Amino acid sequence: MSKRMVQTFCADVLGVPVCAGQVCASEAETAAATEPVVRQLREYVRSQPANVDETGWWQKRQRGWLGTIVTQAVTVFTIALSRAGSVARGLIDPSAGQVITTDRYKGYLWLPLRQRQVCWAHLVRDFQAMVDRADAGSAVGEELLCCAEDLFTWWYRVRDGTLSRSTFQRYVAELRPWVRSQLKAGMACGGARTAGACREVLAVEPALWTFVRVEGIEPTNNAAERALRHAVQWRKMSHGTESEVGSHYVGNVLTVVATCRQQGRNVLEYLTGCCRAALEGAAPASLLPAGAGVPTR
Repeated sequence: MSKRMVQTFCADVLGVPVCAGQVCASEAETAAATEPVVRQLREYVRSQPANVDETGWWQKRQRGWLGTIVTQAVTVFTIALSRAGSVARGLIDPSAGQVITTDRYKGYLWLPLRQRQVCWAHLVRDFQAMVDRADAGSAVGEELLCCAEDLFTWWYRVRDGTLSRSTFQRYVAELRPWVRSQLKAGMACGGARTAGACREVLAVEPALWTFVRVEGIEPTNNAAERALRHAVQWRKMSHGTESEVGSHYVGNVLTVVATCRQQGRNVLEYLTGCCRAALEGAAPASLLPAGAGVPTR
């Protein structure tokens, strides 16, 4: 809701008159109250297998980026005015050997290929675009789409237990050379856009198959894309934020809301508890998964 809508809601529904300025002040207080929790979560996700994605965000009419890191039990959001690889480097520590799932954005090229999974859902869109261009690269796109269809069919069977992982790995070992040959054919097809896309995919080709080798890794970045949907709706209604303070609040509250939902916690109760702890000078309850401990650097 807009600040004015919150003002009306508080007065008409809660019977608590506030002004728009008080809404902003309450946001800042909530961001401060949740900061110890969010700081722990940001440190925790640095060394965890994760899905990573970002979407555009406006801060004081400057183009920025809202990024998310989604792990099994924790989701973290952050807003930055740059999409450079250095931003992701500050949020992810690959020295722990964990696998990071991303799209093909070049800002992730610093990740070791053995620790990176490229999203096949994004690849399918790229292959469909090759077909839709109706040029010399369309045949390559059709072949690659068929390969992706086979891959997902096998993967769904692995997930539902009707295909063993060893058999799946054998199938993929036979499919992989054909995918590579089609990408090479796409580079030489004469269509500039298809050739460029195939060249970029070949550069990260080992990262297409990490999920086949490492158990627990999905072939898509869907978890991160789903996590961003709420934020995208917020951005469309609010048109972004007007200050770093506002962006800080957005990052913190989205982090707490998403993580509470992952863990089956009541969001309002938890946020209320954080604000109460801040007023009493106490530490808020942690959102770290059981056994994770308090991370240190």
